[in-house]
Amino acid sequence: MLVGLVGKTNVGKTTFFSAATLVEAERENRPFVTINPNEGVGYIRVESVCTEFGVRCNPKYGWCNGRHRYVPIKLLDVAGLVRGAHRGRGLGNKFLDDLRRASVNIIVVDASGSTDEEGNPVPPLSHDPVEDVMIVKEEFSLWVASIIERSKSKIRGKLVAGSSVDEALHEVLSGLDIGRELIKDVLRDLSLERSPLEWSEGDLLSFSREVLRRGKPFVVAANKVDVPGAEENVKRMAESLKEPVIPVSAEAELILRKAAKAGLIRYEPGDEDFEVLDESRLTAAQRRALEAIRERVLSRYGSTGVQRTLEVAVYEVLGMKVVFPVENETKLSDKDGNILPDAILLPREGTVRDLAEKIHSEIARKALYGIDVRERRRISLDYVLRHRDVVKIVAAR
Repeated sequence: MLVGLVGKTNVGKTTFFSAATLVEAERENRPFVTINPNEGVGYIRVESVCTEFGVRCNPKYGWCNGRHRYVPIKLLDVAGLVRGAHRGRGLGNKFLDDLRRASVNIIVVDASGSTDEEGNPVPPLSHDPVEDVMIVKEEFSLWVASIIERSKSKIRGKLVAGSSVDEALHEVLSGLDIGRELIKDVLRDLSLERSPLEWSEGDLLSFSREVLRRGKPFVVAANKVDVPGAEENVKRMAESLKEPVIPVSAEAELILRKAAKAGLIRYEPGDEDFEVLDESRLTAAQRRALEAIRERVLSRYGSTGVQRTLEVAVYEVLGMKVVFPVENETKLSDKDGNILPDAILLPREGTVRDLAEKIHSEIARKALYGIDVRERRRISLDYVLRHRDVVKIVAAR
């Protein structure tokens, strides 16, 4: 699972990345600080199942606090984008090539409107963040359209050889990891089943926009909501955009996570508040900063928004679920005695067979059926699993 962080340069993408992963990355208030993509591990929460069964998790990856299991996902912070990126302007080609790898992309925007179209600092509320979202979506669509345009001779050859339109387009767009059935559905819904060689420029752009909307969806992280006036921009974005819009203060999350790591406060990603562990260890400046976060962000929005953005992207937009495989259905353990060691992300329609494939191809090859541990019943390999199911795979020896 790879989640991309995209957007105009100098809007806080790398701060969001650092807040979600605690990976130190270069950050400055100027355009194009990020050139090579930063990769790290963030986490999404799922309600703990260990307390339900009266056991204590021993995760191989992530952690569990008894309320939530934190499940790892990969994050990619790519170079910033400017208008004209699809033609190679700025770091455009690099940005777009990195972006294609992600299953879902979070567009980080400066909700305070304090960076212009090029990413340069300007007075707060002087730039429209809605425009920044539209630029990202349009540049990506134009890039996909340009791939198809450049591949027309290849498409012609495929069609002459007897390939269908969806098959030919699937091949030229293979680098985007977009399924052929999705392409076929878009062609049907837009009445574009005829040869792409006959499409108008508008047809080409409509197809590109729709195939991206379905195959590489976006979530909007409205960053810098602690700046006065940003709240109105967030409301306007939520009203005018089709994508989910989450109010975010990446800087606040980064401060809280670093303070928690230093043992100054008790705080975990997604918490509604924090607890100071030892007042005497805080400087006056640190106390003021923490209280400002509590007043301007946590009390107003319920969280910093970083964790919520990741979870909306994975659970709501991609429709993923978490399943817990075990080898011993009585002890809820693996062969080494680790309790609930794994938490596996599956798509909404993921089956027992899909879970077996995720665990190991050899297990999938030999799988006979599954056992729903919670309900103590046998389930077929084609059974569609539910979010938070605990499952044993029974395989032939």
